Amino acid sequence: MPATPSNVPAPSRTGPALIRNFCIIAHIDHGKSTLADRMLQLTGIVEDRLMRAQYLDRMDIERERGITIKSQAVRMPWAPSGAKDSPYILNMIDTPGHVDFTYEVSRSLAACEGCILLVDAAQGIEAQTLANLYLAMEHDLTIIPVLNKIDLPAAQPEKFAAELAHLIGCEVEDVLKVSAKTGEGVEELLDEVVKQVPQPVGVADAPARAMIFDSVYDAYRGVVTYIKVVDGQLGRRERIRMMSTGATHELLEIGTNSPEMTSADGLGVGEVGYLITGVKDVRQSKVGDTVTSFTKGAEEALPGYKDPKPMVFSGLYPLDGSDYPELRDALDKLQLNDAALTYEPENSVALGFGFRVGFLGLLHLEVIRARLEREFGLDLIATAPNVVYRVEMEDGTEHVVTNPSEFPSGKIDSVHEPVVRGTLIAPSEFVGAIMELCQSRRGALQGMDYLSEDRVELRYTLPLAEIVFDFFDALKSRTRGYASLDYEPTGEQSADLVKVDILLQGDQVDAFSAIVHKDKAYSYGSRMANKLRELIPRQQFEVPIQAAIGARIIARETVRAIRKDVLAKCYGGDISRKRKLLEKQKEGKKRMKVVGRVEVPQEAFIAALSTDGSGTGAGGGGGSAKAKN
Repeated sequence: MPATPSNVPAPSRTGPALIRNFCIIAHIDHGKSTLADRMLQLTGIVEDRLMRAQYLDRMDIERERGITIKSQAVRMPWAPSGAKDSPYILNMIDTPGHVDFTYEVSRSLAACEGCILLVDAAQGIEAQTLANLYLAMEHDLTIIPVLNKIDLPAAQPEKFAAELAHLIGCEVEDVLKVSAKTGEGVEELLDEVVKQVPQPVGVADAPARAMIFDSVYDAYRGVVTYIKVVDGQLGRRERIRMMSTGATHELLEIGTNSPEMTSADGLGVGEVGYLITGVKDVRQSKVGDTVTSFTKGAEEALPGYKDPKPMVFSGLYPLDGSDYPELRDALDKLQLNDAALTYEPENSVALGFGFRVGFLGLLHLEVIRARLEREFGLDLIATAPNVVYRVEMEDGTEHVVTNPSEFPSGKIDSVHEPVVRGTLIAPSEFVGAIMELCQSRRGALQGMDYLSEDRVELRYTLPLAEIVFDFFDALKSRTRGYASLDYEPTGEQSADLVKVDILLQGDQVDAFSAIVHKDKAYSYGSRMANKLRELIPRQQFEVPIQAAIGARIIARETVRAIRKDVLAKCYGGDISRKRKLLEKQKEGKKRMKVVGRVEVPQEAFIAALSTDGSGTGAGGGGGSAKAKN
């Protein structure tokens, strides 16, 4: 861990009048992490020799993809206009920009009083910019509009400043212009944060109340919990109580991130920091919980966060069945700092024991899987992702289906699927291509607005199953990369959905089942059968691969049998002898077909279930999950 630079003041209980809590929100790749880097350098808490790009992105996967996945809080001293006598304390939180991690952003906003809304001066307002803006407005935060990347040759600061001012309802002159890369305008931005963001409000002599907004698991120190103190104060060696669980702990360490952990004697009203209790059980530090003193503690907890609902489910199975306990422990640890992750045990005839895991989207799934493989050394198979369906039977019973194998048989009255409200922003020349794509995915246009002469916002209602796989890639390719997408759940709708089963020699293979729209059932069945024909090794007998809806076969492929040349030793002579040998072989093949079982190698499962970008338009088998930068 790098040493704390000597010019960083040791944390102390600072009065709320000198504290400013703010976060940076923006669309993907608009420069949040780079702006955070410049602030760290300007305030002097990271020395130039220790500085690196994306300083606050600690995970390898964040640095490789150039995206932020976890919010990071950091404390910085800042004296406006060079006044060094009483520096302000700025608590800055760098947030993710991807739609899958909106929940991470909403938790960060709850720990702030203001936010910097960052917009790329070359690209303008994008869909996630709007989503984050509405989130900030819901939390009643002071919004500072900022245009970034003004040093780019393609930058149009005047045009996009007018767009931003119109959106927020401020004057064009109020939009600040910075270059996070060169550092131009960042000092003025920090001065504006001090001037515009209100100080935190709380009662200093009231019983202590602190909100947990994040927590991480450290292999050596146990659970590290990030808090914002709302009322009162917390000190080292004090006994604390978690209000939702009633668990009590001793505070072994309390302090702030500057940006490395720096211990302090305590934290007061409005301060953002961390606490360590030595607890190893990940379930005892719940995000959204209120921390209070054990003696003379608060009676009323702070309002927590809405629990996020998983949108996409996928089965995760260890390649080696003996790794099942390790997978369970790894998911436990990841769930600590990712409250959106849910899982429950399940088993599959083909894949053995594993977990049905709920995710917020496909990038979330890919990130979790990559973290499990890297951080915990696990080899995993992930089944095709699918969304949650609600099936009503004719007898009045209801089934919630998170896995195609749970889809009920019998007389079905109706099937309901989740729908989302999608916001798409693109240059106006691509409106036709976007409308065509959305209609092919069963979308319904809700409205269309022009943000400026050449940029348009379209609002669609779409089935989640249609957009969760390859919709984003199709959108980018049709709009040459200019369109942006944001979506939020809006309920459910009734749809004509069916379950497609894949049968190998008449036996159903649960791992390949999928729930798809009736119109796309044939294409899914024939594609999966075709794929398996190439992947399953030839047996001594013929293997039929069938796709079926209920008892009706909709597609079939056949893996040809390996055939020994029984006529090799017959040269010349009577044809009846050859015929006799062939008949004998035929009888043997028939017998073998009755008793033989088709062995599907592990590699075939991995290849058939891997996301290959072909997309299904519904709940199974395909679709790419690339980082959407």
